[in-house]
Amino acid sequence: MSDLFEIDQTQRLRREEAAAKLHALADALARHNSVEFEKNGHRITVDVPDEVELTVEVEIGDENELEIELRW
Repeated sequence: MSDLFEIDQTQRLRREEAAAKLHALADALARHNSVEFEKNGHRITVDVPDEVELTVEVEIGDENELEIELRW
């Protein structure tokens, strides 16, 4: 069994900055079959297959939330 690599990160950004991060991730997915992440100076490449399951959740309440999840 391999070690679990997990990133759970929250940042406070301007809406435009958040959109730029989402664009960069979307561009990486569109151009390659992988995306890269970094944690504590270690870079990991995550292979993404041609088909994924996309889940979009929206919660409206005291705090609003938009959650986008890719699973394979």
